[in-house]
Amino acid sequence: MLAIKTLAPKSVIFRRTVRLMGDQFEISVVGNNPDWADERIDDAIAEINRVEKLLSTFSDDSAVNEINRNAGISPIKTTAEIFRLINRSLEISALTFGAFDVTYYTAEKDTTDPDNTTKVAVKKSLSRVNYQSVVLDAKEQTVFLKEKGMRIGFGTNSRGYAADRAKYILQMQGVSSGVINAGGDLLAWGLQPNNEPWTIATADPSQKAHSFANVNISNMSVATSVNTQKYTAAISNKQLNTINPKKGFPVSGIKSVSIISPSAELADSMATPVMSMGINAGLYLINKLNQLACIIVDDHDRVYTSKDISLTN
Repeated sequence: MLAIKTLAPKSVIFRRTVRLMGDQFEISVVGNNPDWADERIDDAIAEINRVEKLLSTFSDDSAVNEINRNAGISPIKTTAEIFRLINRSLEISALTFGAFDVTYYTAEKDTTDPDNTTKVAVKKSLSRVNYQSVVLDAKEQTVFLKEKGMRIGFGTNSRGYAADRAKYILQMQGVSSGVINAGGDLLAWGLQPNNEPWTIATADPSQKAHSFANVNISNMSVATSVNTQKYTAAISNKQLNTINPKKGFPVSGIKSVSIISPSAELADSMATPVMSMGINAGLYLINKLNQLACIIVDDHDRVYTSKDISLTN
């Protein structure tokens, strides 16, 4: 009897684009079953929606709003997930000397002071925006904001955290290879169907059609911050009007900073601080850290890279 050998279906990339967390996400998984791939992408979307709801400041009953409402009043016991996220955020704040900070200040308008909404309010807000005024109690799992009017928000790192969580859910469901594009920031793992690593083409933000190198990002994440004071319409990924948090004016000298890290949350958190620190200080900081790399493009189109990063033309 003649044995007939059947070939397994060839793996391909299944993609879906959806608007999540106020931005465009594209979720890609490698597999050979369309129904299975659709279910896995549904799982990732559900997890991203969960993270958005968890970190929302628009819902009155959210844990973050509970912390904010009790600023200057009392510590609030929170979930282990939020506690760990705040703790990591404070560690990054300390690492960047406050260039990254999830705290801010909401000044109440004083109708008896006509200057309150300008000079006085700005002065107060700058003086009270301080990550060091967040008190964590690991034993009780409480968070306390020392100053009344202080707030915490995760607008700068929530998408990265959501991407990390979605990747975790996908891997737990057996997705061995995929890419999550969170508004231009990428998180990739595994290999492409042709067994080649995932790569991205890096470019000058003002000439995005002309790349200067390819970067291997398999099992890594890359987040890019752009100085949109000059290049608002130049590229399609994350566009920030970058402000130096200590001096209060736009950063100059750098067009873009791309951070490469195993964690999307960390990459997301570090991109803007490195830009505000400047080329030399930013590279010095990244070079001291393990498993972090960066690519910087300055106003004169010169490219700077941290140590051990390999660019291939």
